[in-house]
Amino acid sequence: MSSHVMLTHQTRYRYDRPVFLGPQTIRLRPSGSARTPVRSYALRVDPAASQQSWHQDGFGNHVAEVVFAERVTHFDITVRLEADLTPRNPFDFTLAPTARRWTPPAVLTTTLREKGAPAQHQQTPVQQQQQAGGGIFSRQAQMAPAVSRHPFYTSEELTGLALYCATPPAGPHLHAFLTDWVEKAPRDTLDMLVALNRALAARIGYQLRLEPGVWSPEETLARGVGSCRDSAWLMIALLRHLGFAARFVSGYLIQSSQTAEGEEALTCDLHAWAEAFLPGAGWVGFDTTSGLLTAQGHLPLAATPAPEQAAPVTGLLDQCKATFDVSMQTDRLVMPDSV
Repeated sequence: MSSHVMLTHQTRYRYDRPVFLGPQTIRLRPSGSARTPVRSYALRVDPAASQQSWHQDGFGNHVAEVVFAERVTHFDITVRLEADLTPRNPFDFTLAPTARRWTPPAVLTTTLREKGAPAQHQQTPVQQQQQAGGGIFSRQAQMAPAVSRHPFYTSEELTGLALYCATPPAGPHLHAFLTDWVEKAPRDTLDMLVALNRALAARIGYQLRLEPGVWSPEETLARGVGSCRDSAWLMIALLRHLGFAARFVSGYLIQSSQTAEGEEALTCDLHAWAEAFLPGAGWVGFDTTSGLLTAQGHLPLAATPAPEQAAPVTGLLDQCKATFDVSMQTDRLVMPDSV
């Protein structure tokens, strides 16, 4: 059976009156570094009387900027892409010799031992300014880099990875999880990461959440449930505390399922997962919803230090009543027989 699939993803916004839209940023193009080959791609925006341009953001993602000159009553986005979902081994990589054994960062173990207090890190002046500026993530995920805690990375690597090493403070639940994990975690790096991913999948039940925003790692642990973006952000917080550079990834997840009649069907959803940078292997994906490493069905669209930077569509909108609808159709393509 052919492994090539065609995905049609439609997003529709409807407004109760003609409105002015500010510039809209669309993050719905697979990364050029995606391990799943994308054979073709097209993005269409309606109304057609708009200006559309492509560029790479500061994190290397391909994003489209759309500008409307006139008022609109709707805003439609259609993505069509062909991907080759030939199965691949997610463990097909080799770690650098210096990264094959893991030990807890000294600053983490020291902090965890100090009277059982949650791990806190001093903020830099830039981060203090960001916190004062407001925003949901400045309140719930204050970040502070701790580059001395990363024994795997060279100084050159740390320069490029600094944004992905910024660590949110550990509240009581995150602190308790870290304390327990540091004591029992395997010391083989890959074994430890696989076990951590599985542990989170078992501990955090999946919950579909349609409201915007991402819960803090502390809230997700306290609730014991969360959306894919909530558990991915929790995984990222744990990875950074444990000494790894980690980033948030939003993308498509294409997978097979069975209908009520027992027939195979392809489904696609917008999904989120975490990636850790491992010397020798590069960025390796961990799907905290399934507890598995990412494979051919995971198509990354945006990889960023924090979740709000990876939203599929962002932009300004006049005050109005708006409705939103999304649909995805995935078809398996019939490929010609090879000669």
